[in-house]
Amino acid sequence: MAILDWILLGAYFLLLVLIGVQTMRRVKSPDDFAVAGNRIIWPVFFGSLAAAFLGGGASLGVAGAAMRDGYVYMFAFCAFGVQTVLVGYFVAPRLKNYIGAHTLGDIMETHYGRPARLVTGVLSVVLCAGILGAQALAIGTVVNATLDVPTVPAVIIGMGVVILYSSFGGAWAVIQTDLLQFIFLGVLLPVALLIGLDAVGGPSALLDSVPAEHLSFMGDYSPAQFLTLFAALLLGETLVPPYAQRTFSTPDSRHARKGYALAGFFSFFFFFTSASLGLIALVLYPDIESDQALPTVVMNLMPVGVLGLVVAALMAVVMSTASSYLNSTAVVLTKDIYQPLSPTALPPSRRLTVERATSVVVGAGATIFALSVPSIVDALLYSYTLWAPTVIVPLFGAVLFGVRSAPAALSAITAGAIVTAVWQWGLDAPFGLDGLVPGVVANLLVFVTVAMATSSRYPRRQQPAVRVTEGEFA
Repeated sequence: MAILDWILLGAYFLLLVLIGVQTMRRVKSPDDFAVAGNRIIWPVFFGSLAAAFLGGGASLGVAGAAMRDGYVYMFAFCAFGVQTVLVGYFVAPRLKNYIGAHTLGDIMETHYGRPARLVTGVLSVVLCAGILGAQALAIGTVVNATLDVPTVPAVIIGMGVVILYSSFGGAWAVIQTDLLQFIFLGVLLPVALLIGLDAVGGPSALLDSVPAEHLSFMGDYSPAQFLTLFAALLLGETLVPPYAQRTFSTPDSRHARKGYALAGFFSFFFFFTSASLGLIALVLYPDIESDQALPTVVMNLMPVGVLGLVVAALMAVVMSTASSYLNSTAVVLTKDIYQPLSPTALPPSRRLTVERATSVVVGAGATIFALSVPSIVDALLYSYTLWAPTVIVPLFGAVLFGVRSAPAALSAITAGAIVTAVWQWGLDAPFGLDGLVPGVVANLLVFVTVAMATSSRYPRRQQPAVRVTEGEFA
């Protein structure tokens, strides 16, 4: 890169750190650290949520998979956008009925009791740590490909910046940096696509240069392979803790609905952009590793000045998701695991200190995990495997239907986890079907059966707003 590009990139990193430091003065309570004081209006929520989920998997992962397999992976990945739109319209607004909620554990305890909070907290941490590790790996991939820094120090440097501003500023800093990063990725990656199309001779030349199967709906995937991937992407990241936490940050249901649904619609455009850049990489640089597709196109095609900004945009894509998951993991660990198990109540100032310290510890752990998985997509799919078959059905049962049966929730979580583990690792995924699918089916059947059998003992909760308090469940 030219000197101007380095200056622009350095200015971007400095701005992130400054945001974290100056925001520290605004973070005076756990509410500020966890949900930004519930003052995030829908345009900010939209940009922040989009930046949070359009991370390494949706950018580097989709581009790399499209280079390897074609548009079929993009079509499968659109399952994520479908569920985001549906959750935005039908579920996200109802989360605002739980006044004072910071985590999904708050909702689970309100309906199913403290054991459900603890189990949800543990599963949330496992999920967030895995996805955070995937983003840390993506940071290393971007830095390695663009700045020619070895992967290990690249991951450490990139995650160090994320840990710094997330730990200082909490949700306030994460949301502000997310909005900045959304502007970067929403403008500069489409610019990269236009320049890439010009380099290959236009859209028609691109279509003529890639294998025909790369343009078909199913590609080389079998129906079972496609449906398994579609199901994993449809359910695996549904209402995960960072997205729920963003929703809790909004002032009311209207802001939650508009921001969440618009982020889902935007994702389709972004997936197409990333996948098309992967096809451009296939035409221009067919011998590179697939995870290097997006960085390679950027580094070789972007002009001086713009290059530094686009490299910053690539880093913004993955750092925004990493900071969201880091902040969410710290809040979940503190509120859903540490605090319920603590013999004494945590005063707000002490809880804020614990959340900040936890951010540092979790970030370090995710950095280590990032160096032990084979690819960004693998890290994401590993993380999805035990989320959808355990938490989603009881959570939706609570939020949409007011179910309060603790036996139904706990038995469904247990059944889903066991079936998934046995199918995926004990039986080695028969028929090529990921364990997530039979796990969700088992989870749903057990939940419905036990909820109906215990309905007289655990009547459904009515849907008007309820204030979340510790130990509310009876």
